[in-house]
Amino acid sequence: MEAPLYPDFPPDSSTPHSGQPAFWVGPRHLAGDDGCLYDVVADALAGLGWTSLTIVRGRHEPDEAPEDRQVLRSTVLHVSPDALRWAQWGLADEPFHLGELPIAWQISARAEASSPLAQWSAYFTRDVPGEAVVDFLVALDASDQPAVPLAGSELVLDAVATHGWFRDIDQPQAAATDPTFTSHISLGDVPPLIQDADPQALSAEDDETGPAGWQAWAEPALGAPCLWAASFAASVPHDLVAAFAASLSSTAPVLRRVLPEATQERLLRAPAI
Repeated sequence: MEAPLYPDFPPDSSTPHSGQPAFWVGPRHLAGDDGCLYDVVADALAGLGWTSLTIVRGRHEPDEAPEDRQVLRSTVLHVSPDALRWAQWGLADEPFHLGELPIAWQISARAEASSPLAQWSAYFTRDVPGEAVVDFLVALDASDQPAVPLAGSELVLDAVATHGWFRDIDQPQAAATDPTFTSHISLGDVPPLIQDADPQALSAEDDETGPAGWQAWAEPALGAPCLWAASFAASVPHDLVAAFAASLSSTAPVLRRVLPEATQERLLRAPAI
């Protein structure tokens, strides 16, 4: 059982690099998270009125200095005022991986506050642009029924097509990619361990196909490690995924001080004066 052992011990969050020069850069989907994904999202949640709790698990020896504490897991949980939705930041000692990258944010929602289980969860690794995660959360916060789908899957593809992404030739109703073919969004098989309350997802055997969910990722070069990945359980409403997709594919430049090494040569940049 986890408990707030060291309430003054900071979470394992991203660190802003305020001393470095800032640039307006694009495209957004290759711009990374500026090294401050936790802070950007946490500030947005605070502005929406969500409360937070820091949970740290580790070992503390008698007379041990604070800097010598052995922290095995640090988690920050943010909960909406109605307790129907929550967001958890945590980089654990044995992290859950997506696209071979550790999960940074897990966002969940349920239909009723009395239900002990989430109806669905969405997962984001580091280097997902913070603007896209924030826009997903703003849409989630504004939803009266966060566990009820309000639109069809076509809304997601329309969101990226509006910003110049191409529909996949083989799967025009289920996948799209950016004009440089580095970032993708696809409706299909959900990776293992993605939490979803749909009975079909829970009961599907290894050789069966369960309900389809949205997946998004950036692969800077063919066969290269992913820059970031995001996964949405099958029950995540399409309108919420569309909010993420629209923000991710936006052509508006974003402010960055730290550029991903894998994509910095692909980015257009202008000094922020």
